[in-house]
Amino acid sequence: GHNRKETMGKKARSSAGIQKAQGRKIDKAALPPPPPPLSEEFGSSKVLDNPSLPGTGFKILKGHGYDDGGVADLSLLIDLEDSVQRRRRGENEYFTALKADLLPRATRGPMAKMSRREQKVSLAQLLFSEDEEAEDRGPSEVFMDLTDGDEDEKTMKHRATRLSQAKAALRLSLLLREAACASLSLSELCKRQLALKGKPGAEEALRCAEKALEIAGEGFWDGDEVAIEAEDEPQLDPKYEKNATTPGLAHESTLKLLPIRVSHLCKRSALLQRGNAYAALGRQDDARQSYEQVFPLIEEEPRCARVDWERFSLFINIGNTYSRNGDFELADEQYKLAEKLGTDHLSDDEGSKNDGHQMVDGAKRARAFALKKVGREEEGKAILKEVVESQIRLKIEKEKEKKQKEKEEAAKTIEGEAAS
Repeated sequence: GHNRKETMGKKARSSAGIQKAQGRKIDKAALPPPPPPLSEEFGSSKVLDNPSLPGTGFKILKGHGYDDGGVADLSLLIDLEDSVQRRRRGENEYFTALKADLLPRATRGPMAKMSRREQKVSLAQLLFSEDEEAEDRGPSEVFMDLTDGDEDEKTMKHRATRLSQAKAALRLSLLLREAACASLSLSELCKRQLALKGKPGAEEALRCAEKALEIAGEGFWDGDEVAIEAEDEPQLDPKYEKNATTPGLAHESTLKLLPIRVSHLCKRSALLQRGNAYAALGRQDDARQSYEQVFPLIEEEPRCARVDWERFSLFINIGNTYSRNGDFELADEQYKLAEKLGTDHLSDDEGSKNDGHQMVDGAKRARAFALKKVGREEEGKAILKEVVESQIRLKIEKEKEKKQKEKEEAAKTIEGEAAS
């Protein structure tokens, strides 16, 4: 045999082999900068000195700076730069695996030809894009059982499509091994299940929210148990033995790879949607407890329209749990808190006026329905009349602003043409 020096592994001898080995090596100089240290991963809790988007609604109330519109939180959740995988494997191993296409991604179906990164972009679109038609457009997450059997076919078809998109998002999250996205997909499944089926879908919706919380938690979760929810008709095996071996987003081993904020963001969605599922089932006390668990997770968040809508949704949802149990006084305490969020924006020079008006009107609307529930029809009607008038005013304002903008744009164009 050949007298080889004792070195680890076998060395390539043919020139083709040597070239192949070179091709597998990573050019360190061409690598992107390493992921930031975990202590610097603040997400959207870090306010900006200047607005990221020209426009309003992003100013922090009673403080300096601007909200980033949730962009940094989105990046933490989708992790396009793959910081988590890179911390887990180390740069060398990660980029070697990337080059050899060994990182987790969908390898069958319509996405087979897309890179892991492109698949993540698709996942973000499935999870976070709001189509123009969506009835759940807008920032409010107030639960109303809208399934009264009177929906037209187009609405029902749309809701069914939204549900199947969330299932596709869950499948893709599991293939990409992206736990945070799997948790968010389950919360979306809960929400869209309720929108499509109301109370008959609430048990299944609740199950999805519970699984979303498990993924976000400090224990372990079972990937097979989660994958069932992505099937068209989930069949639960009563004899199934749970095999929870994947550490949750708040597990100590996971926290070496990503900040606790990721778990908190997932819990904020899951607790809210779980509350909604309980509400649909008529379990008002459980619903209220679920909603209330969100507050500690957001008390440090900035006062801005985006997070205020989250606070608003919680107050209204909690109020509605009291209203459904026939307790108007307790319900109204919550509606007042929600309304105050809106008036804060209206009374602050830097506040977001449109959001402020929508919150005030939303709180009044909830109050009107609660009054009707306890037989105070006339008072309820009077308040609803106020809301309708306010909404008409806002619509006219918006039209005016739009026309004004178009005028300015036109003037600019003419100026530009004259100058050239």
